[in-house]
Amino acid sequence: MANHETIFDELKKQIPVDEEESLILNRDSSVGLVIVDVVNGFCTIGSGNMVWFNFSKKIVTLAPTKHNEQISKMVEESAKLAREFCDRKWPVLAFIDSHHPDIPEIPYPPHCIIGTEEAELVPALKWLESENCATLRRKDCIDGFVGSMEKDGSNVFVDWVKEKQIKVIVVVGICTDICVFDFVATALSARNHGVLSPLEDVVVYSRGCATFDLPLHVAKAIKGAQAHPQELMHHVGLYMAKGRGAKVVSKISFET
Repeated sequence: MANHETIFDELKKQIPVDEEESLILNRDSSVGLVIVDVVNGFCTIGSGNMVWFNFSKKIVTLAPTKHNEQISKMVEESAKLAREFCDRKWPVLAFIDSHHPDIPEIPYPPHCIIGTEEAELVPALKWLESENCATLRRKDCIDGFVGSMEKDGSNVFVDWVKEKQIKVIVVVGICTDICVFDFVATALSARNHGVLSPLEDVVVYSRGCATFDLPLHVAKAIKGAQAHPQELMHHVGLYMAKGRGAKVVSKISFET
């Protein structure tokens, strides 16, 4: 029987992402950085709320319980990009997952509750709160585009793109196949329908994205849970984003 690595390698051959090697940004790029949910509740070891999952007696946490290389690398790359953008005075928009305790986000267990450390940027990005180039948007749903809607019908993300005259957005964050993908897919659809002028391209930086890991044997013990192998679902998220029209890159460099 083929082992896990062989199966995954074969899957990548059947549904390749075909990442573009590098995105080169210069001072005329008209680019903005979108950071999706790089918060303690998803990224910081031990910070995830201990929660019930679908009435099961199995307790799980949405944040890693030990070092996770994919998530650590995502945080590192997101912080590095954010610093480069801010040093260049380029616009940054950071979505922060923040939920009211009495409004569930089905099918997910309670997480990133407003007022807790879970719903705060990770330490490596906390400095963004005092940066003039950064716009922080708390959202209570998966899709940052939907979470940007105001009661008056305006949209913080749409206004940000138009005000800053952004032609390219670079997207990083967590989870590759959930919040990142949903936002990317909606942004692309909005662009295609002329809602996001002057936006032209949505770029997903693969090394700046990550997702969580829920092995099959753990998922089987949790009522209603689905297995979520990290490497596979990260790949699937990138594949789906590319299929919707996003550019997926594995390297970003800056011209001086």
